[in-house]
Amino acid sequence: MQEVETAEAPSKAVARHKEKVGRVVSDKMDKTVVVAVESQRKHRLYKHTVRVTRRFKAHDETNECRQGDTVRIEETRPLSKEKRWRVAEIISHDIRATEGLLPASVTADPQAQ
Repeated sequence: MQEVETAEAPSKAVARHKEKVGRVVSDKMDKTVVVAVESQRKHRLYKHTVRVTRRFKAHDETNECRQGDTVRIEETRPLSKEKRWRVAEIISHDIRATEGLLPASVTADPQAQ
């Protein structure tokens, strides 16, 4: 009998991108948002829990993010001098940010027209 060997490709560990969840604090730039990521660390000397906030500039291709939105960002290749992250998904929109998006022609009171 003839044996047939099946050549299996060696399984390489797939490098996963780093991911962070944060809140959009600025959306004033074109296709760029600033995301604040908050974490808690223990102070080395005093052993108290300290809140640490880091700000990341992230690429938002469709300009969908608004200030106050909660987003998930993932690491990517350098896109500019400071941009190394991109918006992977918008987890939740801030209600206060969406209220200001109504066009000027639409009024809250239908009797006003």
